[in-house]
Amino acid sequence: MNHWDDMRVFLAVARAEGLSAAAPGLKMDPSTLGRRVARLERAMGGALFVKSPQGYQLTDLGVRIRDSAAQAEVHLTRALHEGQEASAALTGQIRIGAPDGAANFLLPQVCAAIQRDNPDLEVQILALPRVVNLSRREADMAITVSPPQAGQLTVQKIVDYQLHLAMRADQPEPRSVADLKTHQIVGYIPDMIFDKELDYLGAIGAGGVQLASNSVAVQLQMIRQAGVGIVHDFALPFAPELRRVLTEHVSLQRAFYLVRHTTDRHSDRLNRFADALRRGLQEEVVRLERTARLTASPLI
Repeated sequence: MNHWDDMRVFLAVARAEGLSAAAPGLKMDPSTLGRRVARLERAMGGALFVKSPQGYQLTDLGVRIRDSAAQAEVHLTRALHEGQEASAALTGQIRIGAPDGAANFLLPQVCAAIQRDNPDLEVQILALPRVVNLSRREADMAITVSPPQAGQLTVQKIVDYQLHLAMRADQPEPRSVADLKTHQIVGYIPDMIFDKELDYLGAIGAGGVQLASNSVAVQLQMIRQAGVGIVHDFALPFAPELRRVLTEHVSLQRAFYLVRHTTDRHSDRLNRFADALRRGLQEEVVRLERTARLTASPLI
């Protein structure tokens, strides 16, 4: 039995919380994964997952094995890449966790540019409406909107970015924040705001939300239909029918941070990728925000 190969399957199923979700990344069918998990459970002498229609949840034994296996994966990956550390090109797989604003409007073009320069590199973007858990190795690095205060993590600020109220340019513009009461407000589902920095409407004292989503990409599509809401300036070039409004009254600034596990600080491969990612994000935010300003309505 190839124990490490089975552990690789186990980690993928644990992270995806199901066989079907894990199958594409492993290039195996779900039934094969199920047999591999069962074989590993027999070898471990106990159940690793509680199986239900909602997915695969780890047992206590599974949690203990996952944490040990994740650390082993880190060291094995580092060993496999030692030979390529001095290489001019990056290879292998790197996964980035990010909030969906960055994942939708920034990372696709930034990661595509990095991958073009490193054709043997596979870049994966994990877009989640929550903080990515690096300790569980859900990703190799994460972009956050607040610097984490706990954990064995290294944090680097990437870039500041701007947000403003926006709405369709063919709709009557509110003249004051008080006028927002006469418009449909678009924003986050209040009880699903996972970071205080995402409480945009609370920061400006807005009332209830008539159209809500836990995704800023969905919120942008809602605003394209009707209503007014906070939009990242770097997202506005993707929605040319929108215009910023009340810019003299409402202007927010937030920042992105690059978060990595401290055990990766000596990996030349991940350091080089992180440097390229940080530079690319800085340049892309500047480019898109400049485009948003240049194409802004004269009424703004």
